[in-house]
Amino acid sequence: MSKQLNVALIGNPNTGKTSVFNQLTGLNQKVGNYPGITVEKKEGICKLPRGVKAHIIDLPGTYSLNATSLDENVVIELLLNKNDKDFPDVAVLVADVENMKRNLLLYTQIKDLGIPTILVVNMADRMERKGITLDIQILEERFKTKIAVVSTRKNTGIDYLKELILNYKSLSTETCVDFSIIDPEYFSGLKKAFSNQSLYKLWLVITQDVNFVKLDRNLVKDTSNFSTKSKSDLKRLQQKETILRYQYINGVLKEAYKKDINAAKDLRSVLDRILMHKVYGFGIFFMILLLMFQAIYNWSSVPMDFIDTTFADFGEWVKATLPAGAFTNLISEGIIPGIGGVVIFIPQIAFLFLFISILEESGYMSRVVFLMDKLMRRFGLSGKSVVPLISGTACAIPAVMATRNIENWKERLITILVTPFTTCSARLPVYLIIISLVIPDGTFLGLNYQALALMTLYMLGFGMAILSAYILHYILKIKSRTFFVVEMPNYKLPLFKNVVITVFEKTKSFVLGAGKIILAISIVLWFLATNGPGDNFENASTIITEQYAEQNLPEDKLEAHIVSYQLENSYIGIVGKAIEPAIEPLGYDWKIGIAIVSSFAAREVFVGTLATIYSVGTDDESTIKNRMRDEVLPDGSPLFNLASGISLLLFYAFAMQCMSTLAIVKRETNSWKWPAIQLVSMTGFAYVVALVAFQVLN
Repeated sequence: MSKQLNVALIGNPNTGKTSVFNQLTGLNQKVGNYPGITVEKKEGICKLPRGVKAHIIDLPGTYSLNATSLDENVVIELLLNKNDKDFPDVAVLVADVENMKRNLLLYTQIKDLGIPTILVVNMADRMERKGITLDIQILEERFKTKIAVVSTRKNTGIDYLKELILNYKSLSTETCVDFSIIDPEYFSGLKKAFSNQSLYKLWLVITQDVNFVKLDRNLVKDTSNFSTKSKSDLKRLQQKETILRYQYINGVLKEAYKKDINAAKDLRSVLDRILMHKVYGFGIFFMILLLMFQAIYNWSSVPMDFIDTTFADFGEWVKATLPAGAFTNLISEGIIPGIGGVVIFIPQIAFLFLFISILEESGYMSRVVFLMDKLMRRFGLSGKSVVPLISGTACAIPAVMATRNIENWKERLITILVTPFTTCSARLPVYLIIISLVIPDGTFLGLNYQALALMTLYMLGFGMAILSAYILHYILKIKSRTFFVVEMPNYKLPLFKNVVITVFEKTKSFVLGAGKIILAISIVLWFLATNGPGDNFENASTIITEQYAEQNLPEDKLEAHIVSYQLENSYIGIVGKAIEPAIEPLGYDWKIGIAIVSSFAAREVFVGTLATIYSVGTDDESTIKNRMRDEVLPDGSPLFNLASGISLLLFYAFAMQCMSTLAIVKRETNSWKWPAIQLVSMTGFAYVVALVAFQVLN
């Protein structure tokens, strides 16, 4: 067995599929998109016995092969297309031990495609507590497969699952249910017309409008009326198929699945009554968010200060150690400060992902989604819009992709347009450094002022998203209705391995994604800041020396004036001075203007840009925060004061400053019209709000 095995991990949402994936692959996994579509896929490598490697692809959660959304279509298209490089040699269907009946519907459908399929019964550690017993022998006989009983929490059954994957060729591909009996005449004619094709594959191609599979129709006279079936007829046959499959599943489970109701110890209903209460539920969620932001500030302060000081010292060490010249200046004044401007925020971003991961793993996030549903509908959003809005706190790009679950186009469009208002992790570096400069580090009722400020910015972003949706609801005149269905998983203690992998992968993705952009921009900015046209730049030293000749300034003060004058007359200074009249009413100088313009590539570039600009030509060991704090206006007052700080925070809270998000919106809407509207309206609104805030507070 020399070639690498392709393994498709399939299952309903909330069956613990991700936990099984993490146990199989560990950190040998990556996240990308399916070719041609923006639906996220996870894939990884699993080492099997005897040195064999398996390529594991974690498919989007789906309840059946009767798809209702684009991400569910991904599952069908892969399972039908043998020419796809990821077409599975073996499918692994993950079923939750407490919801076997519902999970097995999908299993019986996959078996009909003739793909060797392993059944994984997950969360086995809950069986005793829930009073569940299984007769594995009967289940294997009736479902014609091998079963791995797995507990990812106790790490049991995984080795046996790997053995089953390795020996997939010994698995039966016989079907469980003869679905053709729902209409024998129809399916008999269909089989005659396409005698060389799988009958169930044909059925899926017809009902799911999957048209890429090449079918050679035999010229058989009077085969059937398959081509004349109406959509309603096909829908009725699908319903009959589902009923037939559940009848078979019920018969098997009646023999092999026993549950002692009296033995089940369930606190779920008690917790749900509290956490999903129409009044208390919102209060509890608000307090959880508040504690989360408080912890982010308190826990991350020590590692952030260490990173900040380390990068400042490293820059000085490079400048003192390497030979003087342009290359040394590029590293010490451009690359190191630029990268340091992002790395410093790793602790806080990691803690943010940590808390989000715990909320999702515990089952609480699904309750939040349900709790917010009625509130969302009042503003013209689908209940499913809550998922993108909440996931937008990590990044707007996958959040916009997540709208593919919303069937109604107008509701999906509104969600796409308002999601960028929610505060993403890219805004976090901007918020954190500005808040640390302009908000005092005191406490109110034990809560840190800075944590309260960060919480307020998150609430402002979410509130603006809701208000915008309400306005768009009437502008776009949405009249159609969709129904919101969300599954409530059982409460469980988060699995440590899942949380660690999630935090690691998402933090790595943020740092590498932002790091590449910031590294490139830092180099460009350094070049623009250390070069300039004309005599003013070239003769800066002479001009400033003559200008201050009578003041007898100390050498370090004179050098600071020279550096400042040279920077103002550099290429970047000329650009900054050109845009300064437009941003001066907001309380910003030309350096902040350059940072705002460059951060259209990615919001977090703002801090890296200022770190680069403030580092050019300096020899001191000050950290980026200290240099920003020391910046003054011509009258000697601090540049970053309460008025300008609040103005900046509000600008970044509302502005559409992310080219990647604009590109994804274009791809999802198939038009430049909507991203252009987003860019103009959000940035225009941000400018007005920031202007008003500065003028009032100043």
